[in-house]
Amino acid sequence: MSNIEFFFEDIEPISIYQDFLVTQINGLISNEKFETGEINVIFCSDDYLLEMNKQYLDHDYYTDIITFDYVDNDVISGDLFISVDRINENADSFKTLQIKELYRVVLHGVLHLVGYKDKTDEDQEEMTKMEEFYLAKIDFKELKV
Repeated sequence: MSNIEFFFEDIEPISIYQDFLVTQINGLISNEKFETGEINVIFCSDDYLLEMNKQYLDHDYYTDIITFDYVDNDVISGDLFISVDRINENADSFKTLQIKELYRVVLHGVLHLVGYKDKTDEDQEEMTKMEEFYLAKIDFKELKV
């Protein structure tokens, strides 16, 4: 049974087109031949995510996402903690829509859950290719942003 929920920690809620995003997440998981389980997407601030990065990963730097993997066989479950501050800054740096960058980061987290890695240059190249593949399926004009 699929259950994808969205939360906002220490920030005001933002428009994420929740139903549309759920469809994209489910589509990616299905396309990768897995089943959707329990997924929580938690949007937060840089400071909130930095504290999590220090506490759980012993990393003292800002990041756009931390993914906690609870995958059980073919059932994809996990928690995605995403910094909206990083998304906004990245969108400005890459000269892209904030909603597109937000979806890229969410899809990046889901790609981790289905088994993609990004520690080596080769893995990063494959991850970027898959992000672009799934982003290309989305018509952002449809979201009226």
